[in-house]
Amino acid sequence: MALIKWTPFPLIDSFDEMEKAFENWPVVSNSFTPALDVYEEKDNVVVEVPLAGIDPEKLDVSIENNVLTIKGENEKKSEVDDKNYYRKEVRWGSFYRSVALPTKVNGDGAEANYDQGVLTIRIPKAEEVKPKTIKIATSKK
Repeated sequence: MALIKWTPFPLIDSFDEMEKAFENWPVVSNSFTPALDVYEEKDNVVVEVPLAGIDPEKLDVSIENNVLTIKGENEKKSEVDDKNYYRKEVRWGSFYRSVALPTKVNGDGAEANYDQGVLTIRIPKAEEVKPKTIKIATSKK
């Protein structure tokens, strides 16, 4: 029985061909994906997104089918081409981020606050997922 060489990309025979294959992939260089934290409080789901330097007027936040979507744009005021950059890591442009929320929420009651570069969104949990306390009635004799 002969051994068959395993190749992770069976249609590509060499690294040169792999490099050529990746050259034609579309790359969006003027966008970024902001990091976010999602956690629960007693009655709310809270989402915190650091968006320093972004005008809150250019943010769009929506909730549909328990999916939170945040869109925005970060514009660079002036582009100087004569700089001799050693590193250029700061991203400018538009962004889009969607995240499925961990529990059912009431999107109509959501509130968003932008303070010191952090967008905080509080979304009330739907009534059916909130814990309920039931009082026990006793009959005293």
